[in-house]
Amino acid sequence: MVRYRTVFRTPEFTPLFLAGSAQTAAQTVAGLGLATLVFRATGSPFLSALALFGPSLAQLLGATTLLSAADRLPPRAALSGIALFFAVATAVLAIPALPAWAVFAVLLAEGLAASLGGGVRYGLLNEILPRERYLLGRAVTNMASGACQIGGFATGGLLVALLSPRGAVLAGAGLYLAASAVARLGLGERPPRAAGRPSVAETRRSNARLWSSPARRRAYLALWVPNGLVVGCESLFVPYAPERAGLLFACGALGMLAGDTAVGRFVPPRLRGRIRFPLQALLAAPFLLFALDPGLPLAVAAVTVSAVGYGASLLHQERLMELVPEELSGHALGLHTSGMLALQGVSAALAGTLAQYTSPRTGMVALAAASLAVTLCLALAERAERRADGAGAGERRGTGAGPAGCPRT
Repeated sequence: MVRYRTVFRTPEFTPLFLAGSAQTAAQTVAGLGLATLVFRATGSPFLSALALFGPSLAQLLGATTLLSAADRLPPRAALSGIALFFAVATAVLAIPALPAWAVFAVLLAEGLAASLGGGVRYGLLNEILPRERYLLGRAVTNMASGACQIGGFATGGLLVALLSPRGAVLAGAGLYLAASAVARLGLGERPPRAAGRPSVAETRRSNARLWSSPARRRAYLALWVPNGLVVGCESLFVPYAPERAGLLFACGALGMLAGDTAVGRFVPPRLRGRIRFPLQALLAAPFLLFALDPGLPLAVAAVTVSAVGYGASLLHQERLMELVPEELSGHALGLHTSGMLALQGVSAALAGTLAQYTSPRTGMVALAAASLAVTLCLALAERAERRADGAGAGERRGTGAGPAGCPRT
C-alpha cells in the first residue's frame, strides 16, 4: 500500500500542498464573513448564498475564454500572482459601506481568476507526481482542503461572533497573501507545459476535443452536477441556521475529510469503479431528512454523513484521467474544476431563489432529490454502455468469418 509520505517526498509537492491549503482556508474564512455581512445587510437568502458561492458562477465564463492559458503560463508565477490578486480583492471586499454592485463585481473578477488557477494548480500536480500516484496526491490535497475548511469555518465563525464579519474577511485576505508567498518561494521555476499563445479560440478547440467523447462527457457531468446540487443545499446553511452555520460547514468538511481518506488510502483499485455512483448517491440522500425539519443534532449528523460522499469525486477524477490525452491534462483538470465550481454557483443561486420563495429546508430537499436523480441517470447510462460494449465484443468474437466464410468457434 502506497503511503502518504511518498508524495511528500516528491520535490515541490509540499509547497504546492501548503499554498493550496492556505488558499482554501482563506476562501472559507473570508466567504463565511462576507456571506454573513450580506445577510445582515439585506436579509436575503439569495444574496447570502450568492456571496458565498457566487464567484463560482464566473468559472463558466473563464472556462470558455481563459483556460488555454493553464498550460501556457509558468506555473510558479501564475499561482503566486493569482493568490496575490485574491488577497487584494478580498481586502477590497472589507471596505465599509461598499455598494452591493461593487461586491459582486469583485466576486466576478475573483471567479475568473479562479477558473485559471485551478487548471494551473492541478496541471502542475499532475506534472509533479507520476500518473499512478495522482489519485493519492489528489486525495491528500482534498483531505487538506477538508481540514482547512473545518479550521477555516470554525475560525471564521469565531471571528464573526467575537470580532466582526469584516474582520473575518480581512483575515482571509491575509491568508491569501501567505499562499502567494509560499508559492513564490517554495515552487521551482518551470516552463509552461504547452507551447503557443493562449487564446479564446484555442480554449474552445480544446474544450470541444475533450467534450467529443461520450465517456468523457459522462465523467464531467458526474463531477459537476450531483456535487454542485448538494453544494447548493450547503449554501443555505446561513439562512437555515444563522448562528450555527459555521458548525454545519465544519461538520461537512469533517465528513469530506473522512470520505477522501477512505477512498484515497483504503479502497482497492478493483472496487473503485463499482462504488463510484453509490458513494455519490450518499451525498444527497441525508439531505432528504431536512424535509422533517430535524433538530440540530440530527441536522449535524446528516450533513457529516452526506459529505463522506464527496470521496466519489476522486474516483470520477481517476476515471477522467484515464480518458484524457497527456497533452491536455492541465486543460482537462482545469475544465473539471471550472465546471464544478460553476455548477456550484448556479446551484447556490437556484437554492437561494427556492429558499426566497419557500424556505431554506424546502430548497435543500428539492436540490438533494435532483442530485439523486442525476446520479441514477448517469449510473444507468454507464451500465447501458458497458452492456453494449460487451455485446459488441461478443458479436465480434462469435461472428467473425473464418476460411470459406464459416463462423469461427
